[in-house]
Amino acid sequence: MEPRLVGPGPYRATRLWNEIIELFRAGMPLRKHRCRFKSYERCFKASEAVDCLLELLGSNQNFGPEVTRNQTIKLLKKFLKNHVIEDIKGRWGKEDFQDDGHLYRFPPSSPLRPYPKKPSCGKEVIKFPDWNEPKAGTSQEHILVKSVTMNSEMWYKRHSIAIGEVPACKLVFRRELTQANIEDIWKSMTLSRLQKVLGLDSLDEVLDTKLVNSKHIVQNAYNVNKQGIVTLEDKSKELPHWILSAMKCLANWPSYSDLKQPTYSGFERDVFKTIVDYFGQMKEPLLTFHFFDVFVSVLGLLQKHSKAIEALQISCLLLPPENRKRLQLLVRMMARISFNKDLPPLSESVRTRTLMVQSFSRYILCSKDEMDLDELLSAKLVSFLMDNYQEILSVPSSLKSSIEEHVVHLQRVQIKYAGADTDATLPPPSFCHQISTDEFEYQRAAGSQEPLAALLEEIAMNKELSVKDKKKRLKQFQKSYPEVYRVRFPTPETEAVLFPEKNKQKPPILMWALKKPFQPFHRTRSFRM
Repeated sequence: MEPRLVGPGPYRATRLWNEIIELFRAGMPLRKHRCRFKSYERCFKASEAVDCLLELLGSNQNFGPEVTRNQTIKLLKKFLKNHVIEDIKGRWGKEDFQDDGHLYRFPPSSPLRPYPKKPSCGKEVIKFPDWNEPKAGTSQEHILVKSVTMNSEMWYKRHSIAIGEVPACKLVFRRELTQANIEDIWKSMTLSRLQKVLGLDSLDEVLDTKLVNSKHIVQNAYNVNKQGIVTLEDKSKELPHWILSAMKCLANWPSYSDLKQPTYSGFERDVFKTIVDYFGQMKEPLLTFHFFDVFVSVLGLLQKHSKAIEALQISCLLLPPENRKRLQLLVRMMARISFNKDLPPLSESVRTRTLMVQSFSRYILCSKDEMDLDELLSAKLVSFLMDNYQEILSVPSSLKSSIEEHVVHLQRVQIKYAGADTDATLPPPSFCHQISTDEFEYQRAAGSQEPLAALLEEIAMNKELSVKDKKKRLKQFQKSYPEVYRVRFPTPETEAVLFPEKNKQKPPILMWALKKPFQPFHRTRSFRM
């Protein structure tokens, strides 16, 4: 059985659990073993199970080569507890698995977990709040933006500025946005972008959006210092000074000077243990229990580096500001310690990077109800965080700019012309894509010339306009849209039909008026006989 990438979505932890069990049952060699003068068919030693599962996890792109032997043993203990495996006497239910020569086997029944029933629902699009609608009971004037069929009178008022005439108009201000309105816009657009990046039809199965605090998103986006670290409004939620000093001591070793130089061997290990103990006392991980499923879903995007970065950027914006700040400081310290060659080893048996992941991963991500793959999932996420913490823990600039532009548009002044039931300032399209020249010409002809031709025909056939006004409007139309005008009036004669000349009686011409003065009369041939 070939391993497959389990992408983002609901119940990802359950899908991964079943995936690993299927791979383990298919890949674990089974053979005959003897124990205490008795033979057992189709079983395996505990140490053989550790070797096999460690190799499977390391080659699986859902977990990767950073999985340790100790983590594999813990997972096999959970396999024994959940009856994925049993000892040769059929006993299971306890986590007493050890990396030794004890014999185990697979039970005959399948231990796969069922998936919860997914509610049938169509593709959900997160709705943005409509701030154009006035609140009940307010008398504030409001102009709705809507499409309108433009007649000749409206067209003339819109385009008369070209000949120096400006119709009466007035400025209409949209309803002023409150801070609560802006926060709701941030929440709606942030969640909508997260749903799009994760590629989900709905966020409901991985996140209860009602529990997302819009104030936290805005504070995380704007209340930052020059280093991009969140600044807290409530100073009582700051990390204690002694913990900050200890973290700076190891992160900047050996150049940090707030603390006196160590006077005994192993000082740096004691400082590290103090930091681990402090974060271990927290009642909830830094990424919170509520967002566990979201971050587990993001793990399915790690093969697509840029998408994973963006998804984690947005997800970390949802955190409470105090959690986000602690995460920023902790992950930065972990990354610096891992790459600091001047820092003495903090463990005799474990590499520094592995020690960072093992020591803090559970305090960064875990579920409220302890799950079987918590440790492996959190280790995978923390490793990715350490490698990309500067990008992930910064505010996504594209999201921020798009939200700010949307807010500015909602606050923009509108112009209302007298007699026109529409806004002069129309919002730009949300998305656009490049098209070919031929397609553009076709759209321009089909989308603009036909309505303009109808408008020209209305001006030409309007009997209520005086001749002077009609000529004036036709001249203006000809100047603005010469191609449309040429199709309707290809020759001057076709235009002259609109303005027939009136028949006037001419006075009789006298014979003497034809003669030039003082010119003698000459006989012409018509007088000859």
